[in-house]
Amino acid sequence: MNVVYTDKAPAAIGPYSQAIILNGVLFTSGQIPVDPATGEIAGDTIEAQAEQVMKNLEAVAKEAGTDLANAVKTTCFLADMGDFAAFNEIYAKYFVNKPARSCVAVKTLPKNVLCEVEMIAAVEK
Repeated sequence: MNVVYTDKAPAAIGPYSQAIILNGVLFTSGQIPVDPATGEIAGDTIEAQAEQVMKNLEAVAKEAGTDLANAVKTTCFLADMGDFAAFNEIYAKYFVNKPARSCVAVKTLPKNVLCEVEMIAAVEK
């Protein structure tokens, strides 16, 4: 197992890693819309927050030697299912390969953000 860490994505806010690589597969922790440069939540709309989440996932994937095109599964958490269509607009720009996905609404997310996404991706090293 290899632990993945990059300062281009938010540091873990608990006892976990940004991601783990095992047998050529990347497992990311859920990424929330924290701007790693400031430590602040990026925006107050689903669009702004989804953009930051995708940038954070890209940074973790890059550090692991892969990218979003190698994603095989994502799990998306929304604070409000009313944001589903707007979230999908942003998501579709980043996950053009259309990996398998689950998307659920949850009562509350860390730091009261609007979305969180975790990913499983192939690593071609």
